[in-house]
Amino acid sequence: MNKELTVQNSLSRKKEIFKPIHEGHIGMYVCGPTVYNDVHLGNCRTFVSFDVIYRYLVFLGYKVRYVRNITDVGHLVDDADTGEDKISKRARLEKLEPMEIVQKYTLGFHEMMRVFNTKSPDIEPRASGHILEQIEMVQAILDNGLAYEKNGSVYFDTVKFAKEQEVYGQLSGRKIDELMVETRDLKNQAEKNNPADFAIWMKASPEHIMRWKSPWSEGFPGWHLECSAMSTKYLGTTFDIHGGGNDLKFPHHENEVAQNYGACKCAPANYWLHTNMLLMNGKKMSKSDNNSITPKQLFTGDSEHISKSYTPMALRFFMLQSHYSSTLDLTDDALLAAEKGYRRMMEGNKTLLGLQHSGKGNASDHDKEINQLIDQAHEHMNDDFNTPMAMARLFELISKINSFKGGQISIDEITAATFERMQTTFKDFIFDIFGLKDEMDAGDQNEALDGLMQLVIDLRQSSRENKDWGTSDKIRDTLKALKIQLKDGKDGTEWSME
Repeated sequence: MNKELTVQNSLSRKKEIFKPIHEGHIGMYVCGPTVYNDVHLGNCRTFVSFDVIYRYLVFLGYKVRYVRNITDVGHLVDDADTGEDKISKRARLEKLEPMEIVQKYTLGFHEMMRVFNTKSPDIEPRASGHILEQIEMVQAILDNGLAYEKNGSVYFDTVKFAKEQEVYGQLSGRKIDELMVETRDLKNQAEKNNPADFAIWMKASPEHIMRWKSPWSEGFPGWHLECSAMSTKYLGTTFDIHGGGNDLKFPHHENEVAQNYGACKCAPANYWLHTNMLLMNGKKMSKSDNNSITPKQLFTGDSEHISKSYTPMALRFFMLQSHYSSTLDLTDDALLAAEKGYRRMMEGNKTLLGLQHSGKGNASDHDKEINQLIDQAHEHMNDDFNTPMAMARLFELISKINSFKGGQISIDEITAATFERMQTTFKDFIFDIFGLKDEMDAGDQNEALDGLMQLVIDLRQSSRENKDWGTSDKIRDTLKALKIQLKDGKDGTEWSME
């Protein structure tokens, strides 16, 4: 079995053997959400993908320090150096304080991560809690001659850096000459030495709510600076893995690289991993084109784009059916197939747990094939965390498991060691690596409860039609004591828990 882990490094655009800076230890930083609205499905896909990467690194025996930030200041509308802060804008619209917005949507984000069964990061720093570190980094970049101050704002000198280091654009594939042309017509460029320069500290306008004192002005840090300062604080000037969505390669991650070089003359991370886009019906999700759906709509089924509701684990399974670096197309048919696949995997595991081995089995071709499939599943995960291929090997094993159950293959045609390895492999992959939970028992119970409540409602309706008020009142009072509420309407009676 190939034990070497390889990863697709966005920086080199090549698959590389992964070698941590410190043997047995990994520092991983993933760009977290800007908490000004509900987390969208594309973000969920990114965080589920990095959850699996984190889980697998831990499974391999690494001690991982996983840092994922919360951006709660400085991220301006349209990701530009001008305009209103996204959180301040939402605060104005909802008539709340900015930190009320931050708390509201941070809690919502955490709840959605819990629903998708993602593990919490080891450290979750907030940008607003690291203003001092960001001011210190701005000063270091100024001291190294790669930034300049204009009217209280501080800008990174992109053109000078590109000439000195020849690394700007390496991550995103953008050329500095192209950037000069692309940004020439943007608003408020007069203050910068060059159109491609970007703000690392911004002087606050009089109406700007979120502001801090600095040597240059009362203002706030640039969006890109936050991740540079926080990743450096908790993982060191150069760490192992930096991750995020593909949409962050430029300008966010490219500018992070520049800032780290500007402050410490070193690269922030050795390996850059990026998740790809989540499409819907073959197109980019867009509210204006009526081609979007929220996680909650998927859970409730309240959308014209889907035929039914889907559970969180069916959705997580769906996300893992595509490699994290590939686009993933969300369609109702694909979700139905994922739900079916998820159920088959859970049923296969239950069947395996229910099988008994005599302990007297002998090695055979079946024994050899099963061990090869298990080895291949691990090799696929070692090949840049290839979850869809690893899943495919598990499904081949499920076919073997069903043959054991049906008697087409005798369980004694494999050794006791292979049988134990199968059980361990399914537990490791399904629950520890893929991070799935078995919702089927809960789903069956909910279905039974719905059926039982419908029977109770029918009995109550019958007793009322027969003017059997004693039975009707008894049903009502008993349900009330159980904190079950009935609501009669023109379309019938509905029930809910109080």
